Amino acid sequence: MTLPVPYVEVSGTPGECGIAYGQAARDRIAANLDLYARRFRAVGLGPDVTRAAGETFRGETVKLYPRIAEMLDGTAEGAGVAVGDLYAVNARTELIYGTPPDGAAGGCTVLGALGTHTATGHTLMAQNWDWHPDQRQAMVLLSTTDEHGHRVVALTEAGMLAKAGLNSAGIGICVNMLTTDRDGADPNRPGVPYHVVLRAALEADTLGRALKAVVPSPRNASMNLLLGQAGPAGGELIDLELVPGAAGWLHPADGVIAHANHLETVLPVRDLVNDFGGSTLFRAARARRLLTAAAEPGKLTDDDLAEILRDHQSYPNAICRHVDERDVYLERSETVYTVLMDLDERRFGVAEGPPCGHEFDWVELTAG
Repeated sequence: MTLPVPYVEVSGTPGECGIAYGQAARDRIAANLDLYARRFRAVGLGPDVTRAAGETFRGETVKLYPRIAEMLDGTAEGAGVAVGDLYAVNARTELIYGTPPDGAAGGCTVLGALGTHTATGHTLMAQNWDWHPDQRQAMVLLSTTDEHGHRVVALTEAGMLAKAGLNSAGIGICVNMLTTDRDGADPNRPGVPYHVVLRAALEADTLGRALKAVVPSPRNASMNLLLGQAGPAGGELIDLELVPGAAGWLHPADGVIAHANHLETVLPVRDLVNDFGGSTLFRAARARRLLTAAAEPGKLTDDDLAEILRDHQSYPNAICRHVDERDVYLERSETVYTVLMDLDERRFGVAEGPPCGHEFDWVELTAG
């Protein structure tokens, strides 16, 4: 199997998976911790502060998601890093809140299509994951199989447990960062890290249980999750806008759905996109229009979703995001990786970004 990102496959109890993951990805985890130490310093956060915050986030994770905490603790042990530092990286969104969600003017775009509107009858999901180009050196594709046979394959930053992912129950997740005036670590309501919430969804074996795992989660960062599950009559998709203390949801229209980095439901917060602007304000609407147009002559295919994620309208600040050399270095962003999932076939595709220049390689979850 040839993949554009290092592939780490582990199995066992959560602790055993974590230790094996930490050992296998030790160098990439160290690189990721170094990248975020620099980002933390850039916003005035020293190592003692971030490590202490990480310990606080760990305490909340142990209480609410003990199996995920067991895996993260094992990952720190296997990688030979301080557990507080690993949790700080998992809570990087909470710790560097208040910065633009997508560099200066671009960001993640997620897509979904119900099986009623696809050529195969399968539920499809896809995402461009946009972040600083340096992050490419600290990514892995992580496959875990627990002691009950539940398998998760997720693209993730090394030391984390999930971003976009798919599990053996046919549940998929894609994610966009949001920013609101409620974001930021609060010692009075520490919550659990954004990236722990993502993993909690993938630990579920039904869409309903995934929703129960993430909607009430105590959180300090705003996020958008596109969740789906394969099943009869075209499966199901739902988009969740989760902010501290509140949630909104969106359903597919004409069989398709898309989202970018701003709120589309009415929630009791101020969306900080008002302070940043950027391509988020058109990307989701354009993606929905392109999805609908592709469906009109027939049925959507995974190639249609891939082509939408290669769209260059407003280049370089496009759905297919390229570095804008006018941005200051730390604010630069591009599509680092692109993910495409067939929930029914349990197929997870990944392409190096920007996707306009790369093809997809696939992992078959049913292949073991």
